Amino acid sequence: MVDDIPEALRDRPLDRPTATPSPTPTAAGSPLLVLVATMASIALGGLGWYLWQSPGQVAQTAPSTPENSTASENNNEGSESNNPDLLGHLPYEEAAPEDLKSIVSDNTIKLRAAAADAYLEMEGAARADGVWLMPLSGFRSVEDQEYLFFEIKAQRGQVPAQRAEVSAPPGHSEHHTGYAIDIGDADVPATHLSENFENTAAFKWLQENAAYYSFELSFPQDNPQNIAYEPWHWRFVGDRQSLETFYKARELFEDGENEELN
Repeated sequence: MVDDIPEALRDRPLDRPTATPSPTPTAAGSPLLVLVATMASIALGGLGWYLWQSPGQVAQTAPSTPENSTASENNNEGSESNNPDLLGHLPYEEAAPEDLKSIVSDNTIKLRAAAADAYLEMEGAARADGVWLMPLSGFRSVEDQEYLFFEIKAQRGQVPAQRAEVSAPPGHSEHHTGYAIDIGDADVPATHLSENFENTAAFKWLQENAAYYSFELSFPQDNPQNIAYEPWHWRFVGDRQSLETFYKARELFEDGENEELN
């Protein structure tokens, strides 16, 4: 998970000042007055030239306020990042519909194209070994997650902290990315979305082989985010975008945790 560092407000350079016109001597004007007027014009012109050539020096003498803070000062403030998680879950962007590919015949479960291809290859390899992987859930929109988190969990009488142990708040689910998938064992449907899935042939096969297809377990036991153990929840990390999506979010979480400890 994520960032909203405000753009630094830069000092505006001063507009080049216009010289004050010197008085025009008349035929009856005193030579002394003409000389004084000429000297004053030269002095004003010199001051204007100095201001025009040295806007940075003038800006440096201005009092320090939020409006004239430098970019480096704002960047230093942004470096003091806070823990970006919400109830232990990290923020993720929702995948675009055009980037998704179905992995089931009725098009109800989709992943990003790279993840979909890798999963289908992995499923075929497992089947060749006599193991039947069953996709249960793939991409999930923020709207879908809102219903799951606020409606379904509320019907079970769970407060948000309890819900977050087993389901991410909307905007914070790995399923938004199109890289995460819930997998079950087709031969043991009673273990779907249950810790008992770890006792199935499908889970044991995944433990031994998923890495060959660039899938890893998202929430193992005693994970640093304190999310409930989910042996069914796997994520694809087989290309640059997926790797950055999950590992940059994890680094932000770990940095936030370290700041709290310090």
